[in-house]
Amino acid sequence: MESTSGGRTGLTDLGEHGAGLPMLMAKSRHKKAANVRRYFKPSAETIAEVTSLLAPGDRRR
Repeated sequence: MESTSGGRTGLTDLGEHGAGLPMLMAKSRHKKAANVRRYFKPSAETIAEVTSLLAPGDRRR
């Protein structure tokens, strides 16, 4: 991590590893979710997990 972008890089890493929006907001001290959403990048595994919760018997998703 570079010192000039350390905070942003750290948030991106957290977001890519599944940290939720509330956690990213707490770590960054942002007050608005819209300002943190750019760092919230759920992995394909996380998306598949949530999709399976919505349709547990449907393997096409």
